[in-house]
Amino acid sequence: MSNSAPSGYAPRRAAQQPSTQATQVIVAARPERGNELRLIPARGPRLEKHILEPDAFDALALPVGDDGVVIGTDQSSRTAVLGMFKPRAVDMALIGGAYLAQLLALRATATGARVVVETARPQLWGPLAQNAGGGQQVIAVVPVRRVGGLGATAASPVLLLRDAGARPPRSSAPKTPWMTTLTLVPFLDPKYGGQLITLDHVAIQQVSPQEAELAARLFRLGPQDVSALPTLLPELALWTARRGRQYVFSAPTRDETSLLGAPRRMD
Repeated sequence: MSNSAPSGYAPRRAAQQPSTQATQVIVAARPERGNELRLIPARGPRLEKHILEPDAFDALALPVGDDGVVIGTDQSSRTAVLGMFKPRAVDMALIGGAYLAQLLALRATATGARVVVETARPQLWGPLAQNAGGGQQVIAVVPVRRVGGLGATAASPVLLLRDAGARPPRSSAPKTPWMTTLTLVPFLDPKYGGQLITLDHVAIQQVSPQEAELAARLFRLGPQDVSALPTLLPELALWTARRGRQYVFSAPTRDETSLLGAPRRMD
């Protein structure tokens, strides 16, 4: 590399003095070589300001991508994102195992949500509550029907995850905006199926052929879904909504696997 000064540190001449005086040259001090890049100002070109007249605001559009909780990838390996928290109460259910429910709880905390687990199995959820959050309590475990007001807000949404058997009792927590209730049921009980058809989203993991037939009647599934549901891998779930359905691969990350173990359907 040449020892000549770069153009950014080129000498600059003082203002012209009368010819009777000698011309004075002032040389800028060159920084140490290790600091040259750090000291070079990172400024772009100066451009004219863009001005928008008031009557043109209606034509201004800002494209925004999907936001929400990452639930996995779809059949084209694209990220599947679910808008789980809204300015109204959201009701969901998972017909499957605790592994996927715990994975969803972790991913909800990654978006800034608080998670409250209402369960009769504290020994199952306790380790997750202790290890999630990097030292901050982002997951709380409470007994069944001991949940009060959760204070959900737009800045602090809440996921209430209910783990209380195949026919869980009615929740004692009032449903409020920015609160999502996710009910985990280990299998599809015909006596509880009627309460699932009114929910916003229902995820179905591997079930028996009889449960698949019942799910087809409840959620208007096709013959291919009836054949597929009893053979789903532990990482797969069929997500249904009022306007469609989608198979989603949960795609746990290395960190999630180190905390939860390998994907599994049975607890």
